[in-house]
Amino acid sequence: MRRSVPQSLREYARGVAGGLLFSLPLLYTMEVWWAGFTSHGFRLAAYVAATFALLIGYNYFLGLRRDACFGEVVIDSVEETGLGLAVAFVVLFLLGRFELDMPASEIVGQTVIEGMTVAIGVSVGTSQLGGEGGDGDKGVEGANTHDGAQHFGAQLVMALCGAVLFAANVAPTEEIVMIAVESSAWRLLGLALVSLALAALILYYSEFSGSKKNVRFDARHDVVVGTVVTYAVALFASALILLFFGRFDGQALSACVAQTVVLGAAATLGASAGRLLLQ
Repeated sequence: MRRSVPQSLREYARGVAGGLLFSLPLLYTMEVWWAGFTSHGFRLAAYVAATFALLIGYNYFLGLRRDACFGEVVIDSVEETGLGLAVAFVVLFLLGRFELDMPASEIVGQTVIEGMTVAIGVSVGTSQLGGEGGDGDKGVEGANTHDGAQHFGAQLVMALCGAVLFAANVAPTEEIVMIAVESSAWRLLGLALVSLALAALILYYSEFSGSKKNVRFDARHDVVVGTVVTYAVALFASALILLFFGRFDGQALSACVAQTVVLGAAATLGASAGRLLLQ
């Protein structure tokens, strides 16, 4: 279904608002600026590809228009990626993070790193801040199964989006490395157990908006599986983000695991909230 110019402009406006709403702290983070200077081209390309795949997944299951075909989902994802890059470029320029006479590699590096998180915020903002249609009208398949519980694939995408939005704001900081280095194995185990408990609390026992509609807990098995899967998604997102920001470079396996567990606590909050709120 072709959008009119006013509809497109409204969607772009919601996208800009959402992109800034979810990623503004990252645009003010010094460690992210430096990552833009030091990241290699291959790492930047991989980051763009992974983000674009996540955008396609989100738009397919949970996007604004239910009647969109897959080709339109891809086009929407391209637009969101471009808008994220544009917003990041303008904000970084206004913040004085680069001048136009700087080497192109430094400008591109900062813009790509910041722009990918902004693009996720653009996608979420376009869908969630819109007032058109009901929850069942979103996504190619409406993201709902016959019994009202959301499709498992949609749940994973929602959890991953939430985990990335939360973890990306913390991953570049030196505090993650410092906490991981100073934590004993028992402390890390305790942090992992607390993260699992938080996921279960948010998803199944706090009665947040959307929990009864979108999360199955008909039996103890549902609670255990849902909690473990959410935490696994959070750890996966944490490891990928830390890998991208070079936190694993030259590190022993134990140090990589420790950093992932530490960042996983924040990512778990995002993954759990994402399953309930990013609909």
